Amino acid sequence: MITKVGQIMLYVNNQDEAVQFWTETVGFTVKAEEDNGQGMRWIEVAPTKDAETSIILHNKELVAKMSPGLNLGTPSLMFFTDRFYELYTGLSNKKVKVGEIVDMPGGRVFNFADHEENYFAVMEMK
Repeated sequence: MITKVGQIMLYVNNQDEAVQFWTETVGFTVKAEEDNGQGMRWIEVAPTKDAETSIILHNKELVAKMSPGLNLGTPSLMFFTDRFYELYTGLSNKKVKVGEIVDMPGGRVFNFADHEENYFAVMEMK
């Protein structure tokens, strides 16, 4: 039986830029960084060090070579925040592409794009 989501694989073109985006722009922290010494490097980022779910940043080109046919598309992720407007304005002020705030049955939502034009959603926690 599955009891939680542990890690989400995010395949990126530039891992260093991705780490910079998720840490400096979004405010995540690096939980771990591994390099197998043979070109395979991955970086684990999460909202906090003790977060149960994290994002693993993988080199898209290398993974494509190692696993032809693997779906390397961006997963559709929904983040939650209790500081919704602060996050929205903070990302906007950092020149991140953000979508309009939309009222949904579950609360307010907006999306944002990373440096590679991958889009993610944020919902206000109530």
